[in-house]
Amino acid sequence: MEIVDSAELSKRLEVVAWGALLVWWGITELVPGLPKGMGALGVGLILLGVNAARRLSGAPISVFSTFLGVLALVWGGLDLVASVLNLPFEMPTFAILLIVLGAMLLGRELVRKSQE
Repeated sequence: MEIVDSAELSKRLEVVAWGALLVWWGITELVPGLPKGMGALGVGLILLGVNAARRLSGAPISVFSTFLGVLALVWGGLDLVASVLNLPFEMPTFAILLIVLGAMLLGRELVRKSQE
């Protein structure tokens, strides 16, 4: 078994993530019947999955792609819920994402302040 350093492992996981993202994008383009939000959910799961793999293997996680993964999951989840429930109004997904983003930033700073 080959021993791989953290930087090399991180690079390999990044390539796998890009491959998975491109395959998922192709699937969402080929299957027009997928409910709204499935594409973003898949992207979120891929991004969070690659960071989980990094964490489990001892490589440093990417805060940026973790953040994007959470945003994609929230966005996809909101779109999926709206399409499945057939709501009689348009779900303000972007506004909700802005609130989630702001809450995450505030929460991070509050946690950082309490640790000082």
